[in-house]
Amino acid sequence: MKRALVLTGGGDCPGLNAVIRAIVKRAAQEKDWEIVGSIQAFNGVLWEPTQIKVLDQQAVRGIHYQGGTIIETTNKGGPFAWPIKDNDGNWSTVDRSDEMLRKLQLLGIDAVINIGGDGSQKISQQLFEKGLNIIGVPKTIDNDLSATDSTFGYQTAVEIATEALDKLVTTAASHNRVFGMEVMGRYAGWIALNAAIAGGADVCLIPEIPYDIEVVKEKLESRFYKDRGFGIMVVSEGARPKKGKMHFEKSSEVGYENLKLGGVVHQVLRELKDAGLKVDMRDVILGHLQRGGIPTAYDRVLAAQFGVKAFEMVLEKEFGKMVSYRHPNIVAVPLKEAIGKPNLVTLDNRIIQTAKGLDISLGADI
Repeated sequence: MKRALVLTGGGDCPGLNAVIRAIVKRAAQEKDWEIVGSIQAFNGVLWEPTQIKVLDQQAVRGIHYQGGTIIETTNKGGPFAWPIKDNDGNWSTVDRSDEMLRKLQLLGIDAVINIGGDGSQKISQQLFEKGLNIIGVPKTIDNDLSATDSTFGYQTAVEIATEALDKLVTTAASHNRVFGMEVMGRYAGWIALNAAIAGGADVCLIPEIPYDIEVVKEKLESRFYKDRGFGIMVVSEGARPKKGKMHFEKSSEVGYENLKLGGVVHQVLRELKDAGLKVDMRDVILGHLQRGGIPTAYDRVLAAQFGVKAFEMVLEKEFGKMVSYRHPNIVAVPLKEAIGKPNLVTLDNRIIQTAKGLDISLGADI
């Protein structure tokens, strides 16, 4: 019996369970393959005792619509940067990748399917270069992987943000207020832009276009006449002013290397007040609400396509590659291509032209 190990790394994302289910159901048709899952990404392999579980059809029954991941996830540490506490009480990291490869061999693992975003796929590439039979599946609500047209979880995040905007419009209109809503996306503005267009926002601030607070103020003021009116602004968590930096803090969590973004909408409203905008203003941060809950039908279908393709890549020994959606096909692309550069919003993108055509201010004269 051959064995494939499945793991989910990075932040949780709607559709993860649908991918796992698709892998298991496709593998079941081969009769000579067993699928096992590592708990909390590579942690399950590296922990003592090892924590892996068999993923058969009974284990994945009915999980396709569930949020989260039945094998859990983590965005801390990893085989190349395993956190350890030194004798002086400080934390450092060690490389346990060789040890992990030996453990995988002892466990009889013939292939690994790593479901994750940019950071996870960088680990996939490093492990492939060390000789591991590994395949990547792209996962991120940020839609910032350039080797695929879309990632599952992204459309669900946009839907959640749009539904929130729909609710804010009515309360903003009732109270003659400006509402600023902050969404996720890190360094990419895809969620913010699409939610702004779908939800009828007046202003959308994204990381790729540093904002001028005077331009934002002018747009919002135009939405009021004799103190009557309302304004809706969508702010991506990575947005920044023209003469400033992104709003972030360094994490104190052991093993967490990413900057902690979030809270920039508070800064924007303060800047608007200081610039002289004299209307009532409130802010909302959606945060992790965008990553949880039931995936949309679109994301379930895409996740299922990715899962089936990932296992077929195992059968065809297409290791060192990642599943990719290249409309209208599901294909395999080299991991190096997948992690080469992020998928960011460019000024010539049609979505930018659509926003401008709807008179949505992007916070700058472009």
